[in-house]
Amino acid sequence: MLETSSRLLTLLALLQSRPAWPGSELAERLDVSGRTIRNDIDRLRELGYPIEAVRGPTGYYRMGAGAKLPPLLLDDEEAVAVAIGLRAGRGVAGIEDSAARALTKLEQVLPHRLRRQVTAVHEAVSEGPANTGTNVADPVVDAAVLATVAAAIRDSELLRFEYSAPERTDSAPRRNDASAPFGDWPVLVEPYRLVSWERHWYLVARGTETGQWHTYRVDWISLRMATNRRFTPTPFPGGDYTSFVLRDVATAGWKVHARITVLAPAQDVLARINPAVGVVEAVDESTSVLVTGADSLEIIAVYVGMLGLDFHVTEPPGLVEHVRTLGERYLRAIR
Repeated sequence: MLETSSRLLTLLALLQSRPAWPGSELAERLDVSGRTIRNDIDRLRELGYPIEAVRGPTGYYRMGAGAKLPPLLLDDEEAVAVAIGLRAGRGVAGIEDSAARALTKLEQVLPHRLRRQVTAVHEAVSEGPANTGTNVADPVVDAAVLATVAAAIRDSELLRFEYSAPERTDSAPRRNDASAPFGDWPVLVEPYRLVSWERHWYLVARGTETGQWHTYRVDWISLRMATNRRFTPTPFPGGDYTSFVLRDVATAGWKVHARITVLAPAQDVLARINPAVGVVEAVDESTSVLVTGADSLEIIAVYVGMLGLDFHVTEPPGLVEHVRTLGERYLRAIR
């Protein structure tokens, strides 16, 4: 029979390993009486663990939700997985400090053998630059904003926020709200899904008045007072939130957008890009238009050159200038 302290830890580990345990099964596992199990449950409750009891012939014990986070028992594999995940989390904008604090606490209590495993993985992995596809700094998203938006999605609660979309250098209209001016404006939406892509967070939501679906960058969102108003969810057309975000961002979700005439059939252009991150429009059998965007003109100028196809750029003026600069630079490189 286990000593009391060891038995309590074993009992706690069992309760945290699955949703429900009949008292008789716990007693059998720990080789004690049902009365001892009840006494041990009371001791754990005194230590702050919110253990609930469901009575009756099919009764059971389960770990409930408490007012504060009690100590959590992890097995070896779980502890190593959490530690590795927290190391990766330190590179996610908005939660670096929280992840670092949690990792420090965890590593302080890890047994030596497990700490060596975590350290071995960390030392064996080389991390590339956090930002490899743009010359613009990664946006920082407040973890509290993400949590609030996620809760509104979970509870089907209308979300109100100010949307501070930066001024665009091109003349294309925004699709977030055709009637609203550029800059800050109040938005009231039905939130449905958060999508993380290319170091950015996006909210897929439906307009309460128009019924139209839109994509909003979370780092451009400033939450306003909670609405406490529920809505009845509407099925999303097609059901693929991620593809919708990729398509919507290509045409309206970047700081800079461009329509580039490509001297090639639409199918040839589509074969060279991910169709979800650029919209290709056929003009005729030998010409098409690529609608794409990025957070800077320099990035578009580089990406369009990587198509490997002849193209023509007329707007925005800044993109024309960047393409001209790149062309002259490449010519100088071979003279």
